[in-house]
Amino acid sequence: MQRVLGVIGGSGVYDVPGLTHISEHEVRTPFGAPSSSVIEGRLGEVRLLFLPRHGKNHHLAPHQINYRANVCALKLLGAEQLVSISAVGSMKEDIHPGDVVIVDQYIDLTKRRESTFFDQGIVAHVGFADPVCKALAQAGAVALEEAGARVVVGGTYVCIEGPQFSTRAESELYRSWGVSVIGMTAMPEAKLAREAELPYATLAFVTDYDCWHRTHAAVSVDAVLQVLQSNSALAKRALALLAPSLPDPARSPASSALKYALLTPLERATSASRDHLAWLLKPYLENKA
Repeated sequence: MQRVLGVIGGSGVYDVPGLTHISEHEVRTPFGAPSSSVIEGRLGEVRLLFLPRHGKNHHLAPHQINYRANVCALKLLGAEQLVSISAVGSMKEDIHPGDVVIVDQYIDLTKRRESTFFDQGIVAHVGFADPVCKALAQAGAVALEEAGARVVVGGTYVCIEGPQFSTRAESELYRSWGVSVIGMTAMPEAKLAREAELPYATLAFVTDYDCWHRTHAAVSVDAVLQVLQSNSALAKRALALLAPSLPDPARSPASSALKYALLTPLERATSASRDHLAWLLKPYLENKA
């Protein structure tokens, strides 16, 4: 059976080893335009859908990204699971720039971002205790190790609003919580993936030590960009290795996240509300027909 993998990242993957049949999709969603057109290609038997999170020219700051449109666009194109490639800062001495952390938890400190699809007359509360698909995360870890990465399996990602980096006081506070990495883009992306019933995993590429480390310079754009160049090549190799080993998305709890999450009886919701979410609720609406 053909698998369809959505990849949300910060840099292009047009030259992933083995990527063929490349095409481009302009997608309209009920939530507006995604960050960019979606690039489709084939990796063996896998359809890969790639969306640059910040736009092709990195013109969108983290707080400006239309996360709802991004996740919706990939779902509309047939994505069955999502891998997020993110640049992060290390919050631990033994996690070094160049490492890749396979995140398994998040702390959401964002403030101004739309974080749900259910905002127009239909209420849903999805479970989110375990926000990452374990099977997808494990497949990502194996692919990264085969690609030559030093991989840290497990860790908490604290997501801040940005676009500014942290103060030293903030950085020390987050470290006291025991988090592993810090970034600006995992939220609400992970929450929306769960609502969209898409198994999700974050491959967090470490670029710096934020500003807490006393013997390393505080994080800067120049330092981040230097590490990103090598990380980009590593991510492409890892995607090529991940594609043939993707898990069955139907076996992930995320694939039925809405089954017991919908509080509003769909037959009593307004037609406008049902139409707004028809792209997502089609299986549940059909059951009510």
